[in-house]
Amino acid sequence: MSSLFVQKPESVTATKGKDVTFVAKVDSSQLSRKPALKWLKGKWLDLASKAGKHIQFKESYDRNTKIYTYEMSLIKVVDADAGGYRCEVTSKDKSYSCTFEVSVQGRSGRRHLITLFGDADEDAGELDFSVLLKKRNKKKLEGPKEEVDVWEILKAAKPCDYEKIAFQYGITDLRGMLTRLKKMKAESKKSDAFLKKLDAAYSADKGKTIHLSVELADPTATVKWLKNGQEIKPSAKYVFESVGNKRSLTINKCSLSDDAAYECQVEEEKCFTEVFVKEPPVTITKQLEDVHTVVGEKVEFEVEVSEEGANVKWMKDGVELNRDTAGSRYRFKKDGRRHILIINEATKEDIGTYYAFTNGGESQAELEVEDKELEILQSIADLTVKASEQAVFKCEVSDENVTGKWFKDGVEVQASERIRISHIGRNHKLTIDEVVASDAGDYTFVPDGYALTLSAKLNFLEIKIEYVPIEEPPKIHIDTSGCGNQNTITVVAGNKLRVDVEITGEPAPVTCWTKGDQVISEAEGRVRVEKEQTLSSFVIEGAEMEDEGFYTITVTNPVGEDKAEIYIKVVDVPNSPENVKCTSVGEDSATITWDPPSFDGGVPIKGYLMERKKVGTARWTKLNFDVYESNTYEAKKMIEGVLYEMRVFAVNSIGVSQPSSDSKPFMPIAPTSEPTRLVVEDVTDTTCALKWRPPERIGAGGIDGYIIEYCKEGDDQWVQANKELVEENDYRVKGLPVGEKMLFRVTAINIAGRSPPATLSQAITIRDIVENPKIRLPRNLRSKLIKLVGEKVNLVIPFQGKPRPVVTWFKDNVLMEDKSVGTRTSEVDTILFIRSAERRHSGKFTLSVQVEDMSECADIHIQVVAPSLSQDVWGFNASLEWKPPKDDGNCEIIGYTIQKCDKKSTEWFTVYEHNRRPSCTVSDLIMGNEYSFRVFSENICGLSNDPGISKNSAVITKTGLMYNPKLFKEVGMNHSPKFIAPLLDRSVIAGYNTAISCAVRGYPKPKIIWMKNNITIEGDPKFLMQNNQGVLTLNIRKPGLFDGGRYSCRAVNDLGEDQVECKLEVRGTQVFMKVLKMQLALNLNPITCQVKL
Repeated sequence: MSSLFVQKPESVTATKGKDVTFVAKVDSSQLSRKPALKWLKGKWLDLASKAGKHIQFKESYDRNTKIYTYEMSLIKVVDADAGGYRCEVTSKDKSYSCTFEVSVQGRSGRRHLITLFGDADEDAGELDFSVLLKKRNKKKLEGPKEEVDVWEILKAAKPCDYEKIAFQYGITDLRGMLTRLKKMKAESKKSDAFLKKLDAAYSADKGKTIHLSVELADPTATVKWLKNGQEIKPSAKYVFESVGNKRSLTINKCSLSDDAAYECQVEEEKCFTEVFVKEPPVTITKQLEDVHTVVGEKVEFEVEVSEEGANVKWMKDGVELNRDTAGSRYRFKKDGRRHILIINEATKEDIGTYYAFTNGGESQAELEVEDKELEILQSIADLTVKASEQAVFKCEVSDENVTGKWFKDGVEVQASERIRISHIGRNHKLTIDEVVASDAGDYTFVPDGYALTLSAKLNFLEIKIEYVPIEEPPKIHIDTSGCGNQNTITVVAGNKLRVDVEITGEPAPVTCWTKGDQVISEAEGRVRVEKEQTLSSFVIEGAEMEDEGFYTITVTNPVGEDKAEIYIKVVDVPNSPENVKCTSVGEDSATITWDPPSFDGGVPIKGYLMERKKVGTARWTKLNFDVYESNTYEAKKMIEGVLYEMRVFAVNSIGVSQPSSDSKPFMPIAPTSEPTRLVVEDVTDTTCALKWRPPERIGAGGIDGYIIEYCKEGDDQWVQANKELVEENDYRVKGLPVGEKMLFRVTAINIAGRSPPATLSQAITIRDIVENPKIRLPRNLRSKLIKLVGEKVNLVIPFQGKPRPVVTWFKDNVLMEDKSVGTRTSEVDTILFIRSAERRHSGKFTLSVQVEDMSECADIHIQVVAPSLSQDVWGFNASLEWKPPKDDGNCEIIGYTIQKCDKKSTEWFTVYEHNRRPSCTVSDLIMGNEYSFRVFSENICGLSNDPGISKNSAVITKTGLMYNPKLFKEVGMNHSPKFIAPLLDRSVIAGYNTAISCAVRGYPKPKIIWMKNNITIEGDPKFLMQNNQGVLTLNIRKPGLFDGGRYSCRAVNDLGEDQVECKLEVRGTQVFMKVLKMQLALNLNPITCQVKL
């Protein structure tokens, strides 16, 4: 069907740096929908993907001629634009294409020559100028030479001289030169057998239809079709067609085996083409999911594609992963349509974005890897040792590979002969031999790579004998310099606090700890006081917020008293953020806000951490690793149409809070793109009719409707024309001012909001459009209309024109005033009717349609003739009768002329002339022939113009033997019912409509009874019983678990009965089981049913 192309793009030779435009016109008058056109370069390169500044496309449509015009422009042509191009049109399941070539001409003759050779063929070699770079002797500069047409020289030269000519003119691509020269010579030969040959190439998708067509010079010539040199035989797949001088081959349901070279052979001459079959793209049916894991864990990315055996390419951050480059770190697995990328032991280096690509889609997911949390199996404990004793600090962690360092009062401990540091498995030990007074202090173990510390205190017990005065007032030794009498100690909630206060005095003073008016005297418990001779220790095991406050230590003896005040501040992680909600969504993003936590833990909030997950899954994905300070966050890289939930953590210097409550589920949805192809369909003095097409991108939100707005040209105040959303793709705006120029725009609305508006490119003047009058004369009225006398005449003739045309009827060029001929006219058609036709109504009727000073006319010729003859046949004779004509021409009828016609010869012969009576008998007819008759009336002016023709023909039957068939004996059809197709056991899902079927035969027609558990089903609207030609169907609407059981069907008539049955199991869904559990928890009556899990 290359005839779809009204105009094909032509091959051109373009100048480098100039613009070139190609035009293709397609006739859509015989198509039910808009054709799709592609511009291709080479075999499969779709130029639509290259659209931009260099390649531009344009499309227009003429409503009057129904012709689509497609344009492709190459801006500033370069050498790479040279080559073969195809223009491919697709309509339904058929594809048509045409080819053209582009040659690029440089600014010098040599460059032009190189360009011509560059596009010789797809397999042609590339130009190699290395031989021109060899060192040569310098030559004197010569004057400019005239450009030489090398092609003419090559075409006239002998093949043995080709190499010499190529060397002379600097041509190194001999293969490309020979291929192009052969093509030029082949084109110069004109075909004697073909008026139109096959196109150079055809293409279609797998499963579609391809149509190959040629035109022959000889319509009677025989054509052979060959595929890869083998003759093709006609079949359901290969259909041959022959119409006039056109021969065509249609290949139905193309497969990859049809990708081959085809030939059309007429005698000794052939024409060739290539057919390319494209496989349908492989799409991704199950997307990749984000993964959040810890170091050392196994990670699997799984994607599911539409076809088995498809190729899937894996990439990480733009770098392809395959078996050669991935090594042992990555493994690739295929299981049917599932493709899996496996990372055996995840590390921090594996963090990134992973992609899965097919030829029809892509998917991506992010991998987040965190360090493992270290667990403390055994912490270090405080020690009190005497001089020369051994002190051993020991702790145990969960990971035996973790190393660490020991610190004393913030200074790293170095191993020596007296101090030993050991690491055996999960145990870490610090051993100090022969402890001295300088070893006392706070010891800390810090694991490498973890924000975790283990602390303990080494107390040195030293026995001194010294002179003590007899009496000394008590003294508390606490450094409060710069703090007055207030010393602040900060402790993290849940940690242990120990405050050691050194006390001196003689005699030994009495120590008392108080908080406000409450005395702390317990020696055991969570809050206690430990006393030694010169030391008083205040201990809090697992500090709580209630422990915060001022504490006072008072020491007294007979000599005096001393007092000190300490403020203990308890800090903790903050409370969870509150009121997490989604405020707005986009196509792949959402904006989340929240309120700060009600309690900050006693220290300022540093920021927040956010997580999200898909509804229905339990895997949370972190959105940020660095704290985020604001209370508003925009989450990106989300999938449109999927429900998500969010939660937020608050962070201060102590740690991370508990997660907030989950936000309400939200779905990223974007407004649609703008409506397309907005056009004006009709304009009147006060209205304007608009039409448009749906947006190209609709998305998961769908379309709720459209809003139509208008404004005057030059104004920016848009007025909404419709109060409610318009669901159709057309609308008539009413109440517009006459003569004003108005602009119109249409906006699509969905749950995400308004789309960008589609606006008319220019203003529309509101006034009636003047449309030229046009008469749509029906095909049967374009030739003479013959009616019998007395018949009705009713002619309906449509017309066009605006404003409403003036319709006038004429007969024989005179204004029609005959009252027996009626006319009736509407806005779109006119009717001419005659109740009973007479001979005087014969003649030419002229219809005139006029709009202002424009008019159009159409002629209709009507002829009213006498009624046809009636006849009777016996033997070899036929008796004819007719009625005299009503119109005798104002003269007496003097006779009739009767003629007969044998339908084999179709020639008329006169039987009688000047027959006076209106009847006659025609004899001597030939047996086995069929005759028609006609009669002319005659007066003194001559024979009538038109004869009366017999209604039917006279068949002279052959005589022969009579066949007496035997009497037909009726066969008894009555039999008892019998099921010829039984009921089958079924297992269905609750809530989904289902049906069970069987088939029965029997006569008389049996009565059908459906039963459930042997109980007749009657009057229940949930069950619909159908009987179609013995096929019985029981439809069950949205079955519940209680609808399970045994169903039977019984057929009964007077001769007997038959019955079949089956078992129906209804399986419950997870939602139903949750409802059932809730009912049991609330002591409601449970549903008794059959459940298959």
